[in-house]
Amino acid sequence: MRTALLQSSGRPGSVGENLKVLDDAARRAAAAGAGLLVTSELFLTGYAIGDGIPRLAEPADGEAADAIAESAARHGLAIAYAYPERDGERVFNSAQLISADGTRLANYRKTHLYGCYERDHFTPGEQTVVQAELDGLTVGLLICYDVEFPENVRAHALAGTDLLLVPTALLHPFQFVAEHMVPVRAFENQMYVAYVNRVGPEGEFEFVGRSTLAGPDGVARTRGGAHEELLLADTDPVFLAASRAANPYLADRRPGLYGSLV
Repeated sequence: MRTALLQSSGRPGSVGENLKVLDDAARRAAAAGAGLLVTSELFLTGYAIGDGIPRLAEPADGEAADAIAESAARHGLAIAYAYPERDGERVFNSAQLISADGTRLANYRKTHLYGCYERDHFTPGEQTVVQAELDGLTVGLLICYDVEFPENVRAHALAGTDLLLVPTALLHPFQFVAEHMVPVRAFENQMYVAYVNRVGPEGEFEFVGRSTLAGPDGVARTRGGAHEELLLADTDPVFLAASRAANPYLADRRPGLYGSLV
């Protein structure tokens, strides 16, 4: 499945403008043969919008979700987008996967919040592994800081995730996460990892781009720079199966020795 990575910070503070940017990216991705488009963290609203987060937060089945479902169906590709999710009085840092026919397939709430800014604005999620089936692949969701905890990605590997989608907001000077850690996560867990970052200055933050789709061999299939762009790369289930057969990490685990980890 060809996957498109929308490396963009969109238009912070404007859901309407971001829906337009996303729809245009979906059109371009579909024209390039992509079956899936993935956005950066909090793409729908912007990241550094402070008190705008609770004001713009929507439920998982809100108006923005309907608009994105229409876009997915119109262009014929699945869309994974990240947004602030309202559930009663609580707001979560979430990502939702919508199929190419507009069906909501999975919704994930970020479990590991980064820094005071996120902890001040969001409630942490409680479910580590959220998955859906898409074009013959088991697709999982994490968000940004989540992928830096090896336990999270290993949990996905043990649950059978083939392609892990990670909308992110990686800051300067932590480029090494995108450049080195993400490919290692893909290799040690034998999966594809699509890591999609924001880019450029936004409020007090500076996002570094460097989005990537890494394969189970630890090799980046595509790598973004430090500007907005639409990246494309393929996930190959045949290669994934061969890589898993050749790499013994998961088979050689000894879970009985790992009790001290929890």
